[in-house]
Amino acid sequence: MAHEHDYHRNTPAHHHDCGGLFGCGDEKGTGVIREDIKDGAFNKRRADRLLHMDEVEQERVDGFLSARGRARRQLLRASSFMSALAAVGPWFGRLAQAAATSDTAAATTGVSGPIHVVDSNKDTVRLGVFDATLPPILTVDSGDWVSFPNTWSHFLNELEPGVPISRLAELRTSNPGRGPHSIIGPIAVRDAEPGDVVEIRYKRLRPAAWGAVFNNPAALGTGLLPQDFAQGQIKYVDLDLTAMQGKFAPDINIPLTPFQGTLGVAPPDGFFPPLSPGVTSSVPPGPHGGNLDLRELTEGSTLYLPVWKPGALIYTGDSHAVQGDGEISLTALETRMQEVLIQVLLHKQKKFQWPVAETATHWITVGLDKDLNTAMALAARNAIEFLSTRAKLTPLDAYALCSIAVSFRVTQVVDIVRGVHAMIPKSLFTGELRGQIAVV
Repeated sequence: MAHEHDYHRNTPAHHHDCGGLFGCGDEKGTGVIREDIKDGAFNKRRADRLLHMDEVEQERVDGFLSARGRARRQLLRASSFMSALAAVGPWFGRLAQAAATSDTAAATTGVSGPIHVVDSNKDTVRLGVFDATLPPILTVDSGDWVSFPNTWSHFLNELEPGVPISRLAELRTSNPGRGPHSIIGPIAVRDAEPGDVVEIRYKRLRPAAWGAVFNNPAALGTGLLPQDFAQGQIKYVDLDLTAMQGKFAPDINIPLTPFQGTLGVAPPDGFFPPLSPGVTSSVPPGPHGGNLDLRELTEGSTLYLPVWKPGALIYTGDSHAVQGDGEISLTALETRMQEVLIQVLLHKQKKFQWPVAETATHWITVGLDKDLNTAMALAARNAIEFLSTRAKLTPLDAYALCSIAVSFRVTQVVDIVRGVHAMIPKSLFTGELRGQIAVV
């Protein structure tokens, strides 16, 4: 999604002769979950607070504290315990509710391990920015899962069937510098430091039963061809989630491939002019990922993001039911998600400079710049660097292989910073070499 604000092109510090994917070959190789009631709610400070609350009976407090060793599920199923939680205060009720929701998520998704549940609400969602000045809404450990039920559509959930394009244009112009995206975050990753890589595995992406594709009126200057379509338009599409198709028009059905248009970490200082210290627009993608609009990031795919700030600080939003490469009108088929489920893993000191993606069939490198030619060159250099460091090719042979077997696609041209992604087929490699190639 684009905005008319003019961002500077990457400074020389962000360009590398090899594309900088792996630092030119330099590789050094809080939600309420599982033990939550014990370690989250019953730490010493909170226990002391409970013991000094006049309105809580001492014997009831003692009951809470002695419950620390009881099995979590048994604890949550005890109706008397749940009733007692309400007496302790809203903070404890929220802890218990999150744990119960986590149990439900684990049962319905079939994953094992800690699952944090992050609702979309006024405390977790911001309009059109990555705000690194906010305290994390959650801190996760490497290997944890995060479930986002009922995500918000654009403009803090105002986009929904029946809303006219004039209203969306009004919302855009009344929030200068910001994107239209409803951004959830930040989520901190424990022990993440600059130079690390955060791996995001997409487990489940289930959209709502409708989508919208639109282009703004020409006066806003967004999209690839604003001068050609002065009035703007919004088109709502019903989605058949059983057939996984969208009914675009009579006899025109669009296969759905849901993905998050935006998922990233806090960006590096100086890459974009901030709206204010620590606050950047959600519109342009960059070394932090963000609004990549990479349609391959569907269920089963993986995104690797370089960490630029302590804690990494993960943000997501901009849910898509489907998108064509280029995203030329300005939007994909924008929607809400009934659920986004991801796993977060931390890799120490991998020294990436750009995001990398992986699917069952391809490794994907990206190039991002205001100039599409420069974005193409960066994607190519990153692909060459990937092949020379991972497939044991000389740079010249990697260059040749890219020319005959790697496809370069225009990711999007509407987010100020344009994108190109290189599709490296895994099927090119066989035997021991195939097994040795890994992103991290």
